Amino acid sequence: MTSLRIGVLGASRIAESAIVRPAQILGHRLVAVAARDRDRAEAFAQTYGVERVVDSYADLIADPEVDVVYNPLANAFHAEWNLKAIEAGKAVLTEKPFARNAVEAELVRRAARERGVPIMEGFHYLFHPIIQRMFGLLEDGTLGTLQRVEVVMRMPEPKPDDPRWSLDLAGGTVMDLGCYSLHVHRQLGRFAGGEPTVVAARAIERDPGVDESCDIDLVFPSGATGSSINSMTWDRFEMTLRLVGDRGEAFAHDYPLQSGDDRITVITDSGAVVERLGTRSTYTYQLDTFARHLADGTAFPIDADDAVTTMELIDSTYRAAGLPLR
Repeated sequence: MTSLRIGVLGASRIAESAIVRPAQILGHRLVAVAARDRDRAEAFAQTYGVERVVDSYADLIADPEVDVVYNPLANAFHAEWNLKAIEAGKAVLTEKPFARNAVEAELVRRAARERGVPIMEGFHYLFHPIIQRMFGLLEDGTLGTLQRVEVVMRMPEPKPDDPRWSLDLAGGTVMDLGCYSLHVHRQLGRFAGGEPTVVAARAIERDPGVDESCDIDLVFPSGATGSSINSMTWDRFEMTLRLVGDRGEAFAHDYPLQSGDDRITVITDSGAVVERLGTRSTYTYQLDTFARHLADGTAFPIDADDAVTTMELIDSTYRAAGLPLR
């Protein structure tokens, strides 16, 4: 496979695990980084072995040596810089969520389609054997007919100046954590008659419009129900997925591998079995899939259509909670 030449927008906290380590493991080049503070970009480049620093985001996107733009900027800037990268003909791997809202997401989808530029939203959990095994237990009938989905996404409180607490920067727990919960539910729709809908949402605001926690109730066309519990003020990381069928249930103890627990517990009439699916990073699986698509056209499991539909569900959640859209 040809080595990707990756440019990184911003010197963000997530970049080390989401792009730097996977690129190093898979043999791809980190050719450039840009940040609003050049000193921060210089430090990032020195720490992680990025080949050079450029002066601005625009310079990075225009750089002829950059094939792929990785966008981990604050949520408010995802759509803006995804669009600019697409206009420059650069493939984009963007952190979730895809945009601030469904209207922005549609603009990005349309641009990518018109230009024929690959773009993928970074729901990295989807690429790991953990989630593939969980879904496989429904596909092969082990769990029977899906009846209930329960997703928990909780984490310790970010610092007060963290962008995730800013309405202007499109923060809030649904944007940061709930998007995973909602995406998992959407991916499970094929086992429950189609896309889920939001029945109710209950949020606690940290500041006006900014949710520090949000509990979401969902229902599928089949009648199966879903629960999405999200908080950015919990005492620890807790990111779990439970699937309940009429023949058994399965529990992923840490489905995004945030804490490195690769166990799933499967309970049927035969008893409980614990399986371990490996601790190779979800982000490494994700970048490998992205690179293979660029090399030989291997299909993405999610595309811009998927991203728009997820943003529509996020918007529905905020409306149900009585909070403004981002």
